[in-house]
Amino acid sequence: MEELVIRDADVVDGSGSDAYRADVVVDGGRIVSIVKEAAAAGCQRPQARRELDAEGLVLSPGFVDMHAHSDLALLRDPDHSAKAAQGVTLEVIGQDGLSYAPVDDRTLGEVRRAIAGWNGPGDDIDFDWRTVGEYLDRLDGGIAVNAAYLIPQGTVRALAVGWEDREATPDELDRMRRLVAEGMEQGAVGMSSGLTYTPGMYAPDAELTELCRVVASYGGYYCPHHRSYGAGALQAYAEMVALTREAGCSLHLAHATMNFGVNKGRAPELLALLDEALAAGSDISLDTYPYTPGCTTLAAVLPSWASEGGPERALKRLADEETAERIRHHLEVTGSDGCHGVPVEWDTIEISGVNDPALAEFVGRTVQESADRRGETPWATARGLLLADRLAPTILQHVGHEENVRAIMRHRVHTGGSDGILQGAKPHPRAYGTFPHYLGHYVRELGVLSLEECVAHLTSRPAARLRLPDRGLVREGYKADLVLFDPATVAAGSTFEQPRTLPVGIPHVLVDGRFVIEDGRRTDVLAGRAVRRTAPA
Repeated sequence: MEELVIRDADVVDGSGSDAYRADVVVDGGRIVSIVKEAAAAGCQRPQARRELDAEGLVLSPGFVDMHAHSDLALLRDPDHSAKAAQGVTLEVIGQDGLSYAPVDDRTLGEVRRAIAGWNGPGDDIDFDWRTVGEYLDRLDGGIAVNAAYLIPQGTVRALAVGWEDREATPDELDRMRRLVAEGMEQGAVGMSSGLTYTPGMYAPDAELTELCRVVASYGGYYCPHHRSYGAGALQAYAEMVALTREAGCSLHLAHATMNFGVNKGRAPELLALLDEALAAGSDISLDTYPYTPGCTTLAAVLPSWASEGGPERALKRLADEETAERIRHHLEVTGSDGCHGVPVEWDTIEISGVNDPALAEFVGRTVQESADRRGETPWATARGLLLADRLAPTILQHVGHEENVRAIMRHRVHTGGSDGILQGAKPHPRAYGTFPHYLGHYVRELGVLSLEECVAHLTSRPAARLRLPDRGLVREGYKADLVLFDPATVAAGSTFEQPRTLPVGIPHVLVDGRFVIEDGRRTDVLAGRAVRRTAPA
């Protein structure tokens, strides 16, 4: 007898088709049968060792977080309710060009310092891996939800070239090609870049094109955080489209937003650019989070030249009075490339987290507010905080536009990604609320998407981008990564004031056919594993 029958569920299967009533049978980690309208038809109903009454609940595929920053959280926090409670059954990590494999001893230390604001310093982690394959093997030891990995181009450049702003030599470029090939062979699904973060931003297009050729040869995709989301946003999107077209590589645009005042109402221009490229044969997808503020590190807004050479060099420049004044001028007057070419507005930058508890007074306030309280300039406040917390502070940037968010999420190649940073005392609520916020706010309350459309955006579309032939749909033979939610009540609990509040209306989540959320509570099941690239046919 099979393990589980989910009885009388309203199945929204991920295809975008209308919902239907069915009994769904799960066994051995897979969906083994689907009996539609079993009760109405009066037919023999399937039996199993356990029966779950799903009356009034929607059964859908598990949600895929196409842009996650859980690289260390998956290892540190077996509970991981931040994602499991949302119905996320697969996260894509290794984002924005910086993560922890492939590395050597030198670059591991550098990367840990550079992205401590994203993932914490990692003092509680045994970094017993160096290659992509070894990191994926570590995930296979058992994690809360599944995870796929992107090779981080900035980390690769740090390993082969260093943190300097210069072109790679032919030998260095060859080494980067080999590192990307090795990572793909070991199971990565593609490559990411952070082209406003050092050292990835120092790579010219020709270098990125060569690495994308390698990615394409393995059937992977390129996921860039591109060079500007502000003054040069449209040009930066066009650059990525042209680059991947030349390389013959699939393109997935990370957190595809149009932010800052210069881009208010300009989402249709971005979508027209993408539609033209899609019509010409480009393979493009994108992800967004359903909120207007962004989230990154305070150090990220610095001009690229200030961060050249790595974190320690950046700290030395900040400590030098003359150099610090040059940085201020770039930030406040000319607009630094780290701040997307837009002069910084300190009243839009809210400190969301610090590593040093002694600096907790800054959290939850904008830089402008803290400066006013301290009777100093905003730059003095920001500079002092960067030095005191050694570049670790995280920020919310209140620079988005609701009309752009809604327009982009309607697009046919859109998928969902939280871009959720789990560190800090006051993280962005998207880390705990992205997927129920789509379902509750944008589907039920606003009607921006139908329920069937939205579920497809969060399940089958990302599974197709990841080339996963047995995930993303409720189908016989598919993996039993499933979510049961109440469409009348599902909602994000997280807010900007209480960002770690768990969602409501998602009573059950299964990974590999096992309950990781049961009756709204986290179980002790660790059914997640590394999801490795599927070789092209």
